[in-house]
Amino acid sequence: MSLIRQIWLLLVGALLLAFFGSVGVVITSARDTLQTQLRIKNNDNAASLALALSQQKGDQQLMELLMSAQFDTGFYRHIKLTTADGRTAFLREQNLLPSQAPNWFVALVPIDSTPGVAQVSDGWRALGSVQVVSQTAFAHDDLWVGSMRSAFALAVVAVLAALIARAVVERIRRPLDAAVAQAHSLVHGEFITVEQPRVPELARLTEAMNTMVGRLKIIFDAQAEQVEALRREAHSDPLTGLSNRKHFMAQLSTSLHGEDVAAQSGLVLLRVLDLAGINRNLGHANTDRMITAVAQALQEYTQRVKGCHLGRLNGSDFALCLPVGGVALETAQAVTEALAVALPAFGSGIAVAVGAVEMHSGTAVGQVMGAVDAALARAESRGDFAVELGSTGDGESAADTTTLGENTWRRRINEALAHGRMKLVNFPVITSSGELLHLECPLRIQLDPQAGYDSAALWLPLALRGRLTALIDERAVELALEGIEADGKPRCVNVSSASLQDSAFASRLRARLLDAPQHARSLWLEVPEIAAVEQFAQVQELAHQLRPTGVRVGLEHAGERLARIDRLFEAGLDYVKLDASAVQGVAGDEGRITYLKSVVAMLHGLSMKVIAEGVADGDDAQVLWNIGTDAVTGPWASGVRRDLLA
Repeated sequence: MSLIRQIWLLLVGALLLAFFGSVGVVITSARDTLQTQLRIKNNDNAASLALALSQQKGDQQLMELLMSAQFDTGFYRHIKLTTADGRTAFLREQNLLPSQAPNWFVALVPIDSTPGVAQVSDGWRALGSVQVVSQTAFAHDDLWVGSMRSAFALAVVAVLAALIARAVVERIRRPLDAAVAQAHSLVHGEFITVEQPRVPELARLTEAMNTMVGRLKIIFDAQAEQVEALRREAHSDPLTGLSNRKHFMAQLSTSLHGEDVAAQSGLVLLRVLDLAGINRNLGHANTDRMITAVAQALQEYTQRVKGCHLGRLNGSDFALCLPVGGVALETAQAVTEALAVALPAFGSGIAVAVGAVEMHSGTAVGQVMGAVDAALARAESRGDFAVELGSTGDGESAADTTTLGENTWRRRINEALAHGRMKLVNFPVITSSGELLHLECPLRIQLDPQAGYDSAALWLPLALRGRLTALIDERAVELALEGIEADGKPRCVNVSSASLQDSAFASRLRARLLDAPQHARSLWLEVPEIAAVEQFAQVQELAHQLRPTGVRVGLEHAGERLARIDRLFEAGLDYVKLDASAVQGVAGDEGRITYLKSVVAMLHGLSMKVIAEGVADGDDAQVLWNIGTDAVTGPWASGVRRDLLA
């Protein structure tokens, strides 16, 4: 039995005991008073009657007539005259009169009418004694009415006491509920603090819980800093802090072959000319400062444009991956002009050459790198600060159809939504035993009724521009629920960061999921890592709104900014999917293994599952499972569970 229920039972018992005890005391006291009054009344009446009888000079008939008249008033149960020699000279009596009080009350609270006795005399001659006993019905009536009034008054007092007790219990319940919620949040990996109550005993409990949460937060912050340090060591160039070649190439591969990548993007490759000669002339320290200046110039561009990837491929080569198409040449020229102004400050003869190329989603990484290398070679042949634009050799691409115009594509997306030309495709997420954790289900939209279904690479930028992502995401959830109902397999769908900006999006999803509680428990929803960094409150609210429905909420494409999410432990997330660029090629890379092991340990400490994306090699999968990763997805997982593909 809960503590609050025990307190309630104690309070109710105390109130009932006080109520019935008070009523009993009041009734008993009133009865004793009435009995005393009856005894006095009987004595007074007997004395009055004896005086009247004494004035009759012993005339028997007159005395009987007087006593009969007294008895007929109806207030007496018994009048008796006894002569001096003990003979009964007169006796009139009747049964108890009916009372307005209930019979059970009369039986439960009897009232005794003590007889009143007085001597009758004629001068000095004793004639006998008279005995008077009054009726008790009138006393019971008064006692019943008084008892009801007292009971009502005490009941009102009891109700007021109960209301006060309820307020007190609620005051106790709130901090207790907060402490329970805080304990449950710790189980779910959320570290929250609560306000200390005014009750001293509960204040000490809350203070102890908050202290524990604070210490856990300190441990988490230290662990997050360690994870970030290991990430920089595994993924970054030690001099500039940019991505090293291996990590940048993984990011480039993800940019070209991911599900939700842009249809067009760009790549800029920059080379510091004659780095060996510069090193001889300037010295190692000055050359490092010059390299750092080049990195900072490139980073300024990435800070202004979201989605850029920047890396140092080797001593003299830097690469910049652009998130949109059509700006590769313009970006290359802007970077070159900025460096042409900054580099002469380090000495004469310092120059760069830049090659750029436009990329299309799905193009092989080798083909892109070959094209940009060729462009860079042409730029080098032209001389200092030259820029050349290369070509990947692609012909028509899906992205070229954007020439139809933004309005046309917005209309096509709306028509696809209206006519239900949307479907989910399935990619398995499997555990180390080969069991299905869930199906990852990216959305496909048939923009042209006469063509096939297009991936997000084509329609997502246009949906973002047209503010249609919330409607699209809601339809994806509907399709996932239908699929779960059809085959019972859990499914996972993506939620765009832009959808979170719709203040009613989470509540609409909650309402829909509450309509299908059984299927909702098999649904997984994930938002991009960048959303947790830039829209933390919205992600937290989404998790808070959907948790009661049984839906699991997580992050996708995580890794680069994971340690920068200051309150990750308060986000209410159930899982994290590590980005393919963080896990590709992990086998044999001790730096990455150490980094990923720390990430997995940190996330498991927050009660989150860890899933690796884009796993293409069985050796990588084995290493990931060895370090504690809960599941993997990607080409290798799809090959293992081909039976789940659709």
